[in-house]
Amino acid sequence: MMMTSLIAALASAAQIQETPTAEAPLFGSAETYRGRPPQDEIVYFVLPDRFENGDTSNDRGGLTGDRLETGYDPTAKGFFHGGDLKGLTERLSYLEGLGVTAIWFAPIFQNKAVQGPRGEESAGYHGYWVTDFTRPDAHFGSMDEFKAFVDAAHGRGMKVYMDIITNHTADVIGYEQGDEFAYHYRPLADYPYSTRGGIDGERINEGFLGDHIRTEENFAKLTNPNFAYDVVVPEAEKDVKVPAWLNDPIYYHNRGNSSFRNEDSLYGDFSGLDDLFTEHPRVVAGMTDIFADWITGVGIDGFRIDTARHVNPEFWQQFIPAMEATSEAEGIPHFHMFGEVYRDDSDNGYIAQYTRRDKLPAVLDFAFQQAVRETVAMDKGTEVLAYMFAGDVLYEGGEATAMTLPTFLGNHDMGRFSQFVREANPDADDAEMLARVKLGHSMLLTLRGSPVIYSGDEQGFVSDGGDQLAREDMFASITDVYNDNDLIGTDATTADENFDVAHPLYRWIGLLSNIRKETPALRRGRQVTRAYGAETGLFAVSRFDPETDREYLLMFNTSEEAISGQVLVEVPNEEWTTILGKCAAKVSAPGSLSYELPALGFSICEAR
Repeated sequence: MMMTSLIAALASAAQIQETPTAEAPLFGSAETYRGRPPQDEIVYFVLPDRFENGDTSNDRGGLTGDRLETGYDPTAKGFFHGGDLKGLTERLSYLEGLGVTAIWFAPIFQNKAVQGPRGEESAGYHGYWVTDFTRPDAHFGSMDEFKAFVDAAHGRGMKVYMDIITNHTADVIGYEQGDEFAYHYRPLADYPYSTRGGIDGERINEGFLGDHIRTEENFAKLTNPNFAYDVVVPEAEKDVKVPAWLNDPIYYHNRGNSSFRNEDSLYGDFSGLDDLFTEHPRVVAGMTDIFADWITGVGIDGFRIDTARHVNPEFWQQFIPAMEATSEAEGIPHFHMFGEVYRDDSDNGYIAQYTRRDKLPAVLDFAFQQAVRETVAMDKGTEVLAYMFAGDVLYEGGEATAMTLPTFLGNHDMGRFSQFVREANPDADDAEMLARVKLGHSMLLTLRGSPVIYSGDEQGFVSDGGDQLAREDMFASITDVYNDNDLIGTDATTADENFDVAHPLYRWIGLLSNIRKETPALRRGRQVTRAYGAETGLFAVSRFDPETDREYLLMFNTSEEAISGQVLVEVPNEEWTTILGKCAAKVSAPGSLSYELPALGFSICEAR
């Protein structure tokens, strides 16, 4: 279906401007930014290596040799491309124009430059293969440059969220038995801590009562790490990890690779990465010290916690209060921590358990992502959104906690939202693709939660898949597998620099960001579902100003056809005005407002 007229209508109704509208008092101020609660934030997620190269002298991270030594090869999707902290700092005005209030970046810690089986190597450009938790990776810059970035962001009233890892380190530990990169998981029942190499092996670790007795006295009796495999650490890497205690194999599970199910989800290596023994009191204390130092030393504003579901709940029950106490002592009142609990369905009951049992303050809202994906990209009807929001009561703290969850449409692991739209609508032209992606971002930026924009989405990037295929460069790329992609809303490719402030998605996101900033109901207001159905069509919610209780009606049309009808509103609200789109001026009858929405259209209405 050709939808050029729809795009023109949306642009006209939105009155898109080249420059942002006036900011609300809490935004853009170095003096007041820390007074914002998490639900006020508009977050931008970025992989520093793929954003902007501000200093070419650090492209190889101070290493010499070919790409297998330095990790640098900008032609290959799985290697360092040159982006760094200086480049990110230089582009803060671009993010400010988009409406961003908080920047979350992939881990910046020093990584193992290259790892993987021979012929299948890749680099630690993404930041998840940490060897040194105490400093930035040399490919990204120095600690001084990181502090300069944080100070510059804070100076613009932007918060900074670090991506942290407590579950694993880089792959350094190997085992004598088996294929180096295919160690099968060896379970506790068959390979208990008390015997070497299985239940019939020699007795070791005498007196150790198991990892559920989490006292220093008990764990002092765990001295031999060879209960499942015979541990081997290459001589060249025996002291590579920092802090130094991380080099002792006794602080790792050493049971082989996880299948991400059952027991091995907690105890297994994540694709070969050394799985930390997070039940061990020394590991709890050590990781607590590491990340408390980043709060006190740099003054960051929150943590995204990688692979949170692969760490035992008791670890979080100690770690989270320690981080909260540290941030409070540093005068950071709204330090935001959210765990990654990866899911591919809209059942928020699963991810909610981690806010109850594990006591994570928030989790990445994978349920929201899947619900919007099914609704906007896959035309599965709008009831999935209603059912997902109805489950908000399951989080610890209920609907109040749900408002703080970082919501998103796609990411660097699963792929981009635009990819999901294209996969579900292979015959869609650019106008329809743009309309669907805009509609998804309209939901992201107005429904409950703290919206996260994935770097490149605002420039119409369309990934070919997940993981490495969804990590395109924002600066001019020389990676062929990226440069052959057709982008949305532009004639550019990733071979061009993509910081276009006139791009229709950049402008749409910027417009909605400013409306969100200026409308407390869209950030902190309770949300009530008004209309949904089993088929494509109307999804509507009301959000209420937290101070005045003024009603705002949000209406989304997920159909490729224009729709009209009546929608429920509060009875006293008889007169309405338009913020975006088209709204009736008066109710048809008490509690009933008429609506008209174009194909894939969206409106925001305010009760007068």
